[in-house]
Amino acid sequence: MQKHVKLKDQSEVLIREMTRDDLAASLAFFESLSEEDRTYLRRDVTKREVVERRIREVEAGTAIRLVAVADGQIVADGSLEISSEEWKAHVGELRLIIARPYRRKGLGIRLAGELFLLASSARVEEIVVRMMRPQKAARSIFRKLGFRQETVLPDYVKDLSGTRQDMILMRCDLEALWSEMEDFIATGDWQRTQ
Repeated sequence: MQKHVKLKDQSEVLIREMTRDDLAASLAFFESLSEEDRTYLRRDVTKREVVERRIREVEAGTAIRLVAVADGQIVADGSLEISSEEWKAHVGELRLIIARPYRRKGLGIRLAGELFLLASSARVEEIVVRMMRPQKAARSIFRKLGFRQETVLPDYVKDLSGTRQDMILMRCDLEALWSEMEDFIATGDWQRTQ
């Protein structure tokens, strides 16, 4: 899958599947993120072995990872992780991170849309997102896409600095998500939030 997309500011990025050849570029992308952006990631993706593990997950079929590339550099990373456990095989977990210069340009919505298409192909029926309480902007965007908050687990996870944080789980039925996403894009709300 490779798709050239034009963003709100008329810049263009290539959205494509991550490959083993992306190891160095992926590591450079994560190292370029601010400490604030990395604080709430569940893994320390500035470590080579962590990025290698992410690529192995793609090769094993337990994750679908897309990257957005501009001027030869990765500027966004999105993943859909599908459980290998039969009782959760219908559920996919969505994760997105966009480089600051590419935020508010519609890239997050475009990347999410491609992942939703891939989720449908993988027979995923429900998408979940997990985040920490301080990630208010992310919660707002996912609410607008039709996700609803299911639960809060107090002090359940630690951010990369070691501080305990509440974990929030949100989920959305994929069919309902498509409907919400179409409305979201049609009303132009995605332009204000990306």
